[in-house]
Amino acid sequence: MSTVAVHEEIPLAIFPAGNDVHWETQVSTAWNASERTVEEFELVYEVSWIPELGVWRRFLRSQRKMKG
Repeated sequence: MSTVAVHEEIPLAIFPAGNDVHWETQVSTAWNASERTVEEFELVYEVSWIPELGVWRRFLRSQRKMKG
């Protein structure tokens, strides 16, 4: 029995900077079971239009716990 290693180069998708890029901030709450409290988080998303795919993409760029 023999094995053959197959290596295929897959090009990375490169998304050009578009005009439809903006940031969204969202405040979300989550239950902390260990402390039995509700915590608030600020989530910052980068939102941009991908013309090649015809879709919007939304990536979480940062999150932080809000002081209460």
